[in-house]
Amino acid sequence: MRLQSLAAATALTLVLAGCASSGGLHPDGKLLDPSALKAQRGIVEGTPTPATWPSQAWWSGLGDPQLDALIQEALAGNPGLAAADARARGAQAAAGYADAARKPQLGLGASVAGAKPPAGLLGDNAHFSIAKFGYLSFNWGLDLWGGQRAAWEAALGQARAAEVEARAARIELSGNVARAYAQLGYAFDQHDLAQAELDRAGKARELTAQRVRAGLDSQLQLKQGDGEVASAEQQLAVAQRAIDAARSALSVLLGKGPDRGLDIARPQPLAPEALAVPSDLPVELLGHRADLVAARWRVEASSHDIAAAKTEFLPNVKLGAMAGLLSMGGNPLLRASSLFYQVGPSLSLPIFDGGRLRANLAGKDAQYDLAVAQYNQTLVGALNEVADDYAAQQSLTDQVAAQQRALDAASDAWRLAEQRYRAGVGSYLEALSVRQQLLVAEQRMAALKAQQVDLSIQLIQALGGGYRPDAMHQTASKPSIPAHS
Repeated sequence: MRLQSLAAATALTLVLAGCASSGGLHPDGKLLDPSALKAQRGIVEGTPTPATWPSQAWWSGLGDPQLDALIQEALAGNPGLAAADARARGAQAAAGYADAARKPQLGLGASVAGAKPPAGLLGDNAHFSIAKFGYLSFNWGLDLWGGQRAAWEAALGQARAAEVEARAARIELSGNVARAYAQLGYAFDQHDLAQAELDRAGKARELTAQRVRAGLDSQLQLKQGDGEVASAEQQLAVAQRAIDAARSALSVLLGKGPDRGLDIARPQPLAPEALAVPSDLPVELLGHRADLVAARWRVEASSHDIAAAKTEFLPNVKLGAMAGLLSMGGNPLLRASSLFYQVGPSLSLPIFDGGRLRANLAGKDAQYDLAVAQYNQTLVGALNEVADDYAAQQSLTDQVAAQQRALDAASDAWRLAEQRYRAGVGSYLEALSVRQQLLVAEQRMAALKAQQVDLSIQLIQALGGGYRPDAMHQTASKPSIPAHS
């Protein structure tokens, strides 16, 4: 008897020693601390105030009602948003499926089947008979180690990330519509400049023709005038193409056909906002950018995936029960002698699985490290994006002021050169050179103002685009980090 007990204890020890183990497996990713990422040295101007964060309808501050209507139209009809919403619904369904797996399951079934056993198996009773079967079953996994709950929390985190990403898609779309609209306004400005240049070239060519007829200029100056007119016509065609392209881009963003863009009137001059940057930028930015909130949810979900994977190494207990009725041949189903039932718990423990569970846990660790790396990359990129856009905005302010002085000087020079040429004092080449300088100055000013509007929109997007997380989308100040095994 003692020998049998010793053998049983030895066998149990060997079995337990061979059980699948998660030892030595752990994620390596570490979340960056936002407060450790310094951003103030690159942002040297501005008065930090909470009011600098963009509002949800920030585009209304640009002062064009048509832009407001276009953004609302895009938010209602862009196919890309429908795709983002579909992904969010799919993630919500997955979370619901994981939640259902935690709850008791009750099933009802019935069947009727006919069978004839092989001859000789049941002796003289081997004849065709009909079996009628009905049952009611109950199953419930006790989730002793919280694995099913962790799986549900992981799916819930992924669902919340998908919902936030759907919000981020709307923010990105509103910014893209505003930028395309600003580009349309710039294209119209370029068209005006090209038309003005064509008018100037035409007038200069007409004056040159008069001077040629009077014997004051030669055919050389007239041919140069023809070339300037042709060049101005080409630039006018380029500007018209830019208008058509901007309208087409807006049609795509609105989710409409090409004709929709043709109905968009010329934009009003947009007033770019002068935005300051909050003093506690790294920490505050976490709650104002949808991509960062979504990335944090991905990290949180991955940590729960690791917790769920670890519980698969532990014993699992399920409760099961079944009751039913079974009758053979012509016997009635609904009678006491047809009743059967069974009740009992079941225990399972993984022992040898060929490394399947360890490989699964290693994959979850890798997914966590990937989510952390993507979060860190998003955070670093967001901070540098804000700093770069803000610095560019400050630089453009100085550039516009300097270019305005250059434009004023070029305008005065052209006026004087034109007067001298008409009076026969100045040469045609002198007037042509001055006119080209004025055109270049006007083009540079139009481009700088367009960049100001575009950078203002980019900075608004970099600061979150007016994103305000709902209560259910808030995450902890730090996503949970799985403990090392």
